[in-house]
Amino acid sequence: MDLFGDLPEPTQTAGGRMEKPPEPSAVDRERRENARLKGYVAARRGEREEMQDAHVLLPDLSPCLQSLPPQVSRLAYFAVFDGHGGSRASRFAAENLHRTLALKFPKGEVENLDKLVKKCLLDTFKQTDEDFLKQASSQKPAWKDGTTATCMLVVDDSVYVANLGDSRALLCRMEQEGEDDCQKCVTLSLSKEHNPTCYEERMRIQKAGGTVRDGRVLGVLEVSRSLGDGQYKRCGVISTPDLRRCQLTHNDRFVILACDGLFKVFTAEETVRFVHSVLQDVTVEAKEGQTAEEGRFEAACQRLANEAVRRGCADNVTVILVSIQF
Repeated sequence: MDLFGDLPEPTQTAGGRMEKPPEPSAVDRERRENARLKGYVAARRGEREEMQDAHVLLPDLSPCLQSLPPQVSRLAYFAVFDGHGGSRASRFAAENLHRTLALKFPKGEVENLDKLVKKCLLDTFKQTDEDFLKQASSQKPAWKDGTTATCMLVVDDSVYVANLGDSRALLCRMEQEGEDDCQKCVTLSLSKEHNPTCYEERMRIQKAGGTVRDGRVLGVLEVSRSLGDGQYKRCGVISTPDLRRCQLTHNDRFVILACDGLFKVFTAEETVRFVHSVLQDVTVEAKEGQTAEEGRFEAACQRLANEAVRRGCADNVTVILVSIQF
């Protein structure tokens, strides 16, 4: 199980051949210093009776911390939670996970910040799960809610994605095509889905005494990792997220975080192409107070959620679109 999967840098080809990355120019350094992130969200209930998704957009997480380590100049956080069995677990995670993260984030001058950030994320998920299960078990009757979690933490220009369940995170990276200046958008997955049908997940569940029937834990739960779901934790369902890290570059355009409702009717590549096509549409009208660029990102986010519903997605659909501008 690769908890700490680092994505290939943009200079690594599909065949694994690594080219020497060019030295950053003064312009590149200036771009990196001025990197800006802005989040947009669209949520649709679909045909469900209740909206069980929750989301968080915090382009500046630093006010939640007493202080940042001196080597960190930016901390941003975006997350989507797809609840099941009710909305209490997803709401709890949306309200508390980033606060726990802020309390556990490295303090003062530290060495090996990358390792400490990853440990912080693992500890945060464990603590959030324990806190919710404690609250859920104290109720009469006990709450049985659970939720997926896909969280993106941006530390300066390093992106960390912590993921549980079947919500997903995608990065759009522009790459040159051919010898002219034509560019194409490439889809990079920043997350790993956790389904009981996956070999590693099924083996863990069976070793714990659980079973997988019809692609579900005990024939009921669709995901093999989650927050909450106390009744399944003794059956091998865990709250340990997979972690992925990548470095933002001036080739990166946007990140999409979305629940599985979107991906029931869109492939990952279709999703990125759909958003990219709207961003090229100069006829999109911006709202008052928005720049033309912001208007296109807002439209892309809303249109993507609308199109998922139009294609027949009956599930809740929540989409977070994070623009990356250097």
